[in-house]
Amino acid sequence: MRFTTKVFFAAVFLLSSLKGSTQILKPVKWSYGAKKISATEAVVFIKANIDGGWHLYSQTVAEGGPVKTTFTFAPSKEYTLNGKTQEPTPIVRNEPAFDMKVAFFEKQVIFQQKVKLNKQQTTVKGNVEYMTCNDEKCLPPDTQEFSIPIK
Repeated sequence: MRFTTKVFFAAVFLLSSLKGSTQILKPVKWSYGAKKISATEAVVFIKANIDGGWHLYSQTVAEGGPVKTTFTFAPSKEYTLNGKTQEPTPIVRNEPAFDMKVAFFEKQVIFQQKVKLNKQQTTVKGNVEYMTCNDEKCLPPDTQEFSIPIK
């Protein structure tokens, strides 16, 4: 009876540890919003909340480094992009893993894209490709689709 109990608890422990190691890490949570700044213009806000210890790379990472954050907006007759997607000043430091200076964000970052409206109400659609790393590892690049209503 004692041996069976030990085997049972060992099996439960093994299965629970395997479950923990196979979980998909998602250290970045995305949210979106928009604000009209005039009858013909709006700003789209794309916010990344980044788990502690992780960082998200800037749009300005040079070749040879990690995958930079890239926004792709779906073409539409209802709006046009007004300039490039803006970001706050990133943290810049030398990353030994890439042997170069790299620009990134920690905790939270809000990207902004101005759009010229050709229609009073529309939805801005697209996706963001990004990569995250911590001090131990980098996750493969990921893509998140977005759909942001403007009213």
